[in-house]
Amino acid sequence: MLSFGAEMNSLHRMADLAEIVAFLDQELRTNSITDYPGAMNGLQLANEGRVDRIVAAVDASLLVVEKAAAGGPGLLVVHHGMFWQGAQAVTGAFYKKLKTAIDAGLAIYSSHLPLDVHPVFGNNSLLAQRVGLSDMEPFFEQKGQYLGVKGNWSGTLAELANAVELAVSGKVHTCPGGAQNVSKVGIVTGGAGSEVGKAAAEGIDAFITGEGPHWSYSLAEEIGINLLYAGHYATETFGVRAIASEVSKRFAVRAAFVDHPTGL
Repeated sequence: MLSFGAEMNSLHRMADLAEIVAFLDQELRTNSITDYPGAMNGLQLANEGRVDRIVAAVDASLLVVEKAAAGGPGLLVVHHGMFWQGAQAVTGAFYKKLKTAIDAGLAIYSSHLPLDVHPVFGNNSLLAQRVGLSDMEPFFEQKGQYLGVKGNWSGTLAELANAVELAVSGKVHTCPGGAQNVSKVGIVTGGAGSEVGKAAAEGIDAFITGEGPHWSYSLAEEIGINLLYAGHYATETFGVRAIASEVSKRFAVRAAFVDHPTGL
């Protein structure tokens, strides 16, 4: 599915790749956010410098690249880039992915933790806003930086789960390990379920993330915290869409979103 918004798709200007990349690097603080080695944040694949459109997606998978490349020269901005497995031979599906993008003039830019933690365009902040948290502040410190946000909530656990489902447009798997009345909520999008113990130690009533290991459910019950799994993919669509929208406005190029959910 390729969609984003009629008003953005009505723009038809061409922009310069280097200018867009410079904006993204500065806005997202690409070079100052510590991340996993495989993230390789920043421009992962260049083109000849022409950007007719900006395309957002969560994953730089082969099927996503094929859909994005169908529209010709542009820039694909993703949350999970092409090098999570580290160095690999340029054969098979990886070769096909690169060839498809290069032949189409499709550059690829990846932003993992920089896009998670951004206060305006970040996955955590945007999900928190959608859920309705107030008085938000940084949450979950790791390696000298905060990876999530926390804020106030007034309502029951059932009401919180419903708000999260509306925000991600999908089902939420809830472990009711804590109190039924919730007042403090922490959010770390993606796959932070294994950190439920550390999250609980920060004094929250409910921890919202994407997914986690099987044992995290039992641990949440044992330590007395509510745990809500809203989907790794579903919790990380916000950032790429928001930053692509911003690029579209700033550089007057068309924008689209390739929706390719994993169900996880």
